[in-house]
Amino acid sequence: MFDNRRVFADKLTDIIMAIDIKLRQNFLDGDEIENVNYIPLSFEENFLKINKKNLPDSLPLLVLRNAVLFPEIIIPITVRREKAIKLVREVYSESKILGAVAQLDYKIDNPTKDDLNKVGTLAHIIKILEMPDGAITAVLRGLNRFEIKSIVSENPYIVANVEYLQDEKPDLPNENYDAIISSIKDITLQIIERSPMLRDISFAVKNIENRSFLISFIGSNPDITQNVTDQQSLLEINNLQERALKLLEILQKELKHIEVKNDIQSKVLNEIGQQQREYYLHQQMKTIQDELGGGASQEITELRELAKTKKWSAEIADFFEKETAKLEHMHPSMGEFSVQLNYLQLLLDLPWNEYTEDRIDIKKAQKILDEDHYGLDQVKDRILEYLAVIKLKNDLKSPIMCFYGPPGTGKTSLGKSIARAIGRQFGRISLGGLHDEAEIRGHRKTYIGAMPGRIMQTIRRCKSANPVIILDEIDKIGNDFRGDPASALLEVLDPEQNSTFHDNYIDLNFDLSKTMFITTANSTGTISPALRDRMEMIPMSGYLVEEKVEIAKRHLIPKQMDLHGIKEGTVQFDSDIIAIIIESYTKESGVRALDKQIAKIARYYAKQIALSKKIKPEISKQKIAEILGVPRFTKDEYQGNDFAGVVTGLAWTELGGEILFVETSLSKGKGKLTVTGNLGEVMKESALLALEYIKSHASQLEINSEAFEKWDIHLHVPEGAIPKDGPSAGITMTAALASIFTQRKVRKGIAMTGEITLRGKVLPVGGIKEKILAAKRAGINEIVLSKDNEKDISEIKPVYIKGLKFHYVDTILDVLNFALLKEKVKNPMKIE
Repeated sequence: MFDNRRVFADKLTDIIMAIDIKLRQNFLDGDEIENVNYIPLSFEENFLKINKKNLPDSLPLLVLRNAVLFPEIIIPITVRREKAIKLVREVYSESKILGAVAQLDYKIDNPTKDDLNKVGTLAHIIKILEMPDGAITAVLRGLNRFEIKSIVSENPYIVANVEYLQDEKPDLPNENYDAIISSIKDITLQIIERSPMLRDISFAVKNIENRSFLISFIGSNPDITQNVTDQQSLLEINNLQERALKLLEILQKELKHIEVKNDIQSKVLNEIGQQQREYYLHQQMKTIQDELGGGASQEITELRELAKTKKWSAEIADFFEKETAKLEHMHPSMGEFSVQLNYLQLLLDLPWNEYTEDRIDIKKAQKILDEDHYGLDQVKDRILEYLAVIKLKNDLKSPIMCFYGPPGTGKTSLGKSIARAIGRQFGRISLGGLHDEAEIRGHRKTYIGAMPGRIMQTIRRCKSANPVIILDEIDKIGNDFRGDPASALLEVLDPEQNSTFHDNYIDLNFDLSKTMFITTANSTGTISPALRDRMEMIPMSGYLVEEKVEIAKRHLIPKQMDLHGIKEGTVQFDSDIIAIIIESYTKESGVRALDKQIAKIARYYAKQIALSKKIKPEISKQKIAEILGVPRFTKDEYQGNDFAGVVTGLAWTELGGEILFVETSLSKGKGKLTVTGNLGEVMKESALLALEYIKSHASQLEINSEAFEKWDIHLHVPEGAIPKDGPSAGITMTAALASIFTQRKVRKGIAMTGEITLRGKVLPVGGIKEKILAAKRAGINEIVLSKDNEKDISEIKPVYIKGLKFHYVDTILDVLNFALLKEKVKNPMKIE
């Protein structure tokens, strides 16, 4: 026995010296020595036993940062903390016994009692090695597990009262325990086989027979069980079979992790090898193509030659060359090659600093506008002013013009006329129903199927950096989860920002400051305030019948005759026939529907000519009915003043102005007000206001106040299928209610429009020109308006208001005093 101990002592000395030499070599080589970097040295417990019967009740604790010491295991620990160095030196000079406890969080530099795990290992210091940097390496041997019960002191190091823990060994023979131990060995050997650095310890694993020692040996190895938390959980389990089962679970996870890691590394190596092979073949192919004078090299050469002709800045030229260099390193069969090639071709197609020369002649521009559009004098004046500023200042930094009004009034064609007048290219972008912000700013190149936004696509088609671009239907832009296109347009339409417009696909700034943007809309209500603030709103109201007749003669009829191959003079339209078509077959403010009806007539005559039939040049009223069918619309006409409670009002719609009738009736009841006719909330409120005003001024109107409690009131606006809303029918409703309660006639041939307040004031309303046109069409000759609308009348051409008489009012009483006659209607109701 003595000889065996002597042999072991000699072996231990050799091992410690080897550890000393290895540590010093690593230090001199510049390696950072962590707590544990080596495979634990392990010995059977029948060597170098310590007397476990007289173990101390309190132990000084050496706190381990990222290691766990197991019983029966020998490991070197590098100690750097001052308290730990003091502890190791003192203990080594005396009992050489201490407690080794792992800290909960390895990041804490100065752990306290609250930062320690509760279970540790009694350790014996075998050897201390002094390191050149002032640290020491202590070779520890684990003896027995313990649990901390209380802390005795924390200075100069932590001392704790402990209770020693004993392993609970399963009864033998035990088939489950044997199977677990066998599985541990098998999985450990699989891990070692997949990790070349661990193959040196496979011999030890195969030959260890002591089961508890095998668990400690494998569980403490940092290359096998790499997680300190897992090692600590093993140490804390008292039952050996449960500890072995826990170790088996840890090993299975580690094996799976190694398999996944090795699989990934294998794939990466294969891909790298494939890429190197492709690169080599590509270089060979490139050389062959260069010799043949074709292939991708030829395309790249052509791109560079075209780039020399561009007027772009040095910055863009450098960018283009870098992108071309990327293309050179791509194989033509790669999908990215065609994407990159298309991108470079787009850069070459864009007109960088390429402008058409403006030929601004104000007189010529006015002539072109008059040729292309009849009427619209105010709009034309604003356009000519705009062009005059450009000519004098050579600067486009002025508000963007927005033409808004009913459909078919010539908003889009005005943009074409402007481009023709100043000699610029013309582009049109339809924004109706647009939801995706990328349609304006473009998609990023990384997306499949990416493309530039509509702005840059239009610039590319125009082949000029200063075209006239119409942004059509700007009021019909939508927004959803894909972004808000209206917000993207803020940069486009801001003269202070659009000089550096950034398209996501092009990924370069493009100067749009010299591009003339003109927008169109049917209504301004749905345009965002920020966008509306960047534009100058120019209204385009509907046309009179007389104006439509002239437009048809000058533009629509010649155009349709030419489109249908009918020679000039073959078919003749006189003014009366055109007026019939307008009033009986169209109902609009513009001329789009009129154009369609003329096209229908042209097709009829084209067929007759093709069949070699004789035709009369003059078109009669009967011929119109034969071609176009039964008249679809009847002219709105004034319906007289024979009934009390019926008043004619004026309304504005997107199609232009219309007249509407407000009808009221009374029936026995309790004063309930019923409103019908598909009215909106604002119109319903106007009806309530009108009734309350009549009630509060009943004595002035000679109405018995008790009548409001004895009669139910029904207010109706005909054509219930059409939604109606707005405040402009306020005075019409008030006059109708006053008429029904007083049974007085309404003045003949009048219509009215105006908003009311509870105090009886009459407020101004919009759409005056359209409403006046509607009144003229209906044969009305007197119109009641708010006094504040007088300025709107002064801006209207005299031809539009010829034959009309206007009455300006300030209060509701002014309206009633003028509109209601003293004369009662025939067979009046007795309202008491």
